[in-house]
Amino acid sequence: MNRGLGATLAALAVLVTACSSAPAPPPSVDSAPLTVFGAASLKGALDRIKPAWEVAHPGSVLTISTDSSAALETQIEQGAPADVFLSADTSNPNKLVGKGLADGNPVSFAGNVLIIVVPADNPAHITSPADLALRGVKVIAAGDDVPITKYATQVVANLARSTADPAVFEASYAANIVSREDNVKAVIAKIELGEGDAGIVYATDAKASSKVSTIAIPLEANVPATYAGVVVKASAHLATAHTFLMWLAGSDGQGILATFGFGPPPAG
Repeated sequence: MNRGLGATLAALAVLVTACSSAPAPPPSVDSAPLTVFGAASLKGALDRIKPAWEVAHPGSVLTISTDSSAALETQIEQGAPADVFLSADTSNPNKLVGKGLADGNPVSFAGNVLIIVVPADNPAHITSPADLALRGVKVIAAGDDVPITKYATQVVANLARSTADPAVFEASYAANIVSREDNVKAVIAKIELGEGDAGIVYATDAKASSKVSTIAIPLEANVPATYAGVVVKASAHLATAHTFLMWLAGSDGQGILATFGFGPPPAG
């Protein structure tokens, strides 16, 4: 063999060996997989957001898990592997911040309002929010730690102010609660099945159901809900998680959320 050719082949062999043993470059910010924990009321929107994000960020795969915001916050505290937490309120993300479990501050990304739902045939003949306090009306509510409960309690207090005896109205409403569910989706499900006469839910959940009728809550009594997200400090993909949260709060994410009835986060 020609000595020059042999030297060249030997050099190429060394180069190939070096390249094969070199570590693979890390994935780009946009291609890392993410696990997103989201409020139950976001499920429909997140099902649409998942493919939109993945198309816009090739290689990145979203794994979505939904439940009540309070339950998800507790799971993250206990070490559940999440990269991003999307809550139906601001208090649960702030809990993670306060406990040193978040990377950065919460980002508000959506707004919602409340509405009353009744079964499609409305057997209790409920026609106004005042009827929620009538004797015998079966109200389906959520658990004490679920964000919708905080908002609904504020709505009931606001409605009570327009009655002759606010304390009686609030007590009558509370006495009508026959069930407390794990999340707002479960409230809707019981109303759909006719297991209750009424419930206070997010307008987006009511919009997503064809098996309920709705009764509006007056603007002056309604309570705007602010949805906020935060990056979980234990995430192995912090840069991608922050990119996702900004994408969700930006025009692409807002456009998808709007199709499900979400508005921009309330000001202030």
